[in-house]
Amino acid sequence: MTVPSLVGGGLAAHGVGGSTDLPIPFIYAMVGASWALTISFAVLALAWKTPQFADEPEPKPLPPRRPWLAALGLVLAAWGLVALFGGPSDASNGGLQGFYIFVWVGLVPLALVAGHVWRDLSPWRTLTGRGIWEYPERLGYWPAAAGLFAFVWLELASPDPGDVGAVRAWVALYALAMLAGGIAFGPRWFDRADPFDVYSAVVSRLSPFVRDGRWTLHNPLRTLPQVPVAPGLVAVLAVLLGSTAYDSFSASSFWQARTLSTVQQTATLLGFCAVVGVLFVAAASATGGVTRAQRRALPGLLAHSLVPIVVGYVFAHYLTYLVEKGQTAFFALLDPLGRGWAPLGSPDPSYFLSQHTSTLAALKVTFVVIGHVLAVIAAHDKALALLPRAHRLSGQLAMLVLMVAYTFTGLYLLFSV
Repeated sequence: MTVPSLVGGGLAAHGVGGSTDLPIPFIYAMVGASWALTISFAVLALAWKTPQFADEPEPKPLPPRRPWLAALGLVLAAWGLVALFGGPSDASNGGLQGFYIFVWVGLVPLALVAGHVWRDLSPWRTLTGRGIWEYPERLGYWPAAAGLFAFVWLELASPDPGDVGAVRAWVALYALAMLAGGIAFGPRWFDRADPFDVYSAVVSRLSPFVRDGRWTLHNPLRTLPQVPVAPGLVAVLAVLLGSTAYDSFSASSFWQARTLSTVQQTATLLGFCAVVGVLFVAAASATGGVTRAQRRALPGLLAHSLVPIVVGYVFAHYLTYLVEKGQTAFFALLDPLGRGWAPLGSPDPSYFLSQHTSTLAALKVTFVVIGHVLAVIAAHDKALALLPRAHRLSGQLAMLVLMVAYTFTGLYLLFSV
């Protein structure tokens, strides 16, 4: 990742040096992970012959937004904006660090633990009303996919991701778009068009602690298929997964040795996202016994199976970044204007994970493998409910091959740079 070096570098990208830090040989890790998926599918094919989650009740309406969380969201947003726009114009800016670390990376563990709490915290929802017009449902998630791509472009392909001026401009445009959309279309705008709101909502379906906005311990594979399907859902997940792959690729010596223009980097980033999306659509559609309309609907109906992979890669790539750089960002935010304030004393960050590279590498492999195994289970169960009986297994083979390819490529990019 480009940004960690800008907010207190000194660590290798993602906090691990490469495949030499693996506690087992690199090729064994990749082959083992691929076999884990294949064996998982074989076991599912033999023992899991009827859908287990298809008869889940429809999700309950989310409870009303909690006023105290809405107030907290306004305070946090105001504090972050003051830090970003009023703080120093260099990498020590607390708003800059908080934006990349807590808003982007921290959103995933927050959604896993607390559900879609972003909905309560969103200052844009608080500041806008019920809307003037109905949101055009044909747009689906496409505005959110565009917003997510705009963010990952800023982070990974823009001329200088650590430029405070560029981040200020991005945040200002984002805030204006959210306020205008909220005034025009009300809460539905945020459900479909706010990139961070949509990201949080999708990941929250994998939370084992919160269901339908209420605290209750449950099997997250039962709520995962309840990700609302709408046009652009595959694009949202393809941007999230493809950008993470590009992140690792751009840190490779092969890529770093080249001097590329912003246009070339943008095209490569877009290519990664497009390849992930196109391959998934092709694999999801590769079955017989369905009509043309059913085939077109399959990618969206199976898209939720990508969520565990996205979450697994987020933890594999950014756990060190969140835990270690997050300490520096927290202390920087305590001094939003860069005046030298230190209410909790001088920061003394711990780099425990980076100092134990074998343990960290083992965690990374574990996150990736667990994410893919959960994805295989989710896809298999949904396929049993969607595909004709004669094609329930053969119709999943292309998806299995794709999952193995995702795993192999993901581990290769993660550790061979």
